[in-house]
Amino acid sequence: MSFLKKISPLLKNTFLSEKDVLSICAAQIEAEIQQGKRKNYNEVLDLSSGDLHRGGTKPISFVRQVLAACFYPELLEDDSLPLDVKQRAECLLRQCDGGSVGSYTDSCGIAKIKQCVTKFITRRDGGVPSSPDNIFITTGSQMALMFMVQLLVQSEGSGVLIPVPTYATFTQALEDQGAAIIPYHLCEEQGWTLQVEELRRALHAGRRTCNPVALYICNPGNPTGHMQSRKSIEEVIRFAAEERLFLLADEVYQSCVYGEDTEFESYKKVLSEMGSTISGTVELASFNSASKGFMGECGLRGGYMELVNLDPAVKEYTRTFFSTRSCPPVGGQIALDLMTDPPKPGDPSFPTFSEEIQSIKNMISKNARRIQEVFSEIQGISCQPLKAGFFVFPRLHLPPRAIKLAKKKQMEPDMLYCLHLLEESGLHVRSGCEYGQKKDSHHFRLFVATHEDTMEDVLQRLKTFHKRFMMEFS
Repeated sequence: MSFLKKISPLLKNTFLSEKDVLSICAAQIEAEIQQGKRKNYNEVLDLSSGDLHRGGTKPISFVRQVLAACFYPELLEDDSLPLDVKQRAECLLRQCDGGSVGSYTDSCGIAKIKQCVTKFITRRDGGVPSSPDNIFITTGSQMALMFMVQLLVQSEGSGVLIPVPTYATFTQALEDQGAAIIPYHLCEEQGWTLQVEELRRALHAGRRTCNPVALYICNPGNPTGHMQSRKSIEEVIRFAAEERLFLLADEVYQSCVYGEDTEFESYKKVLSEMGSTISGTVELASFNSASKGFMGECGLRGGYMELVNLDPAVKEYTRTFFSTRSCPPVGGQIALDLMTDPPKPGDPSFPTFSEEIQSIKNMISKNARRIQEVFSEIQGISCQPLKAGFFVFPRLHLPPRAIKLAKKKQMEPDMLYCLHLLEESGLHVRSGCEYGQKKDSHHFRLFVATHEDTMEDVLQRLKTFHKRFMMEFS
């Protein structure tokens, strides 16, 4: 295998992650294909990213029409644009100094868009009130999350509880902020559930070496695709109250729910219904984004954070802290406005908008069912039920010879598997070791939100490869 000889030196380089190595190899293979070198496939299928548009989904028409009119107002004279598109663009431009998206805004976001976000949250949570004073618009939800980590990790030895598995960029960002990482394991055997007993074990272990100050939750989960039940959320909130932990609720996949009998409930909503002793005291920051829902506008960089139960002085300090940063991109702020206040029945754009959204939902739901159907037929792969989000995180049950070879090459067994998969089948996925996993367990992460015909191609390539790989190392 041509690339495996080059991989060990790359992995020894601390500046390259497993993600980097796989991306480099994928680029090399694509270059070879373009040069006409023979392969048993004619393109690399990239299922490594959570980027909806990169996966081939077209942008939502209403979103792009409003954005286009805001960036080039002369389009407001174009009769081909629906009336509600023009009205929304005109309204947004009135909120911009000089009527231009090129102007600075308030460092916490445009006031009208913050109001729009609060109305969205109130609708989502069945009437639980929200205030613009508690909303902070940022350059993506990850940036908002890092702002909060900076505020919470004020002294050396402050720690944050994080799930295993979790996405590597967040772990790296915590390390960059000087936070001590306290891992707690999700229970794969029970559908990646979050168990309070495990939280308590992790907290007690963490207190031996650091001062735990916050608990990070990702719901719906990345990379696992799990969804917390209301009971689970209540248990976590009680735990945070007992242990005086600040809750960081990453809820960016809240609109992407497709599991049977599965419904998203926000941490804020559940908290508000738990009685004043808890509902008025547990401190919470929740995060959402225009990137990870059905809009998929990753490149526009628009996210928001809502703060709950912060002391007024702390909230004012947070506002001051935000004011030291430049304002978030206006394009991202507009995307948030459109995400939180989409076309309504009766609006000219509503029929097209609803049809496009439903098409994306149907695609993801169908792919999720098909993935589980195929994985149930493949020996050596097991997969927990998919309920939400853009990813599936199946477990690999690899032969001892494959594990032995990986050890010899100084890499994790699932990294070896992913490299073979990329080289032999042209499938670019992410290795489970990048996200953290229990000892002696191996996984890979696969993007669910791609066209159905592409997904069928992916699954057929994966089936063929996996059978060959297992036979080779059996």
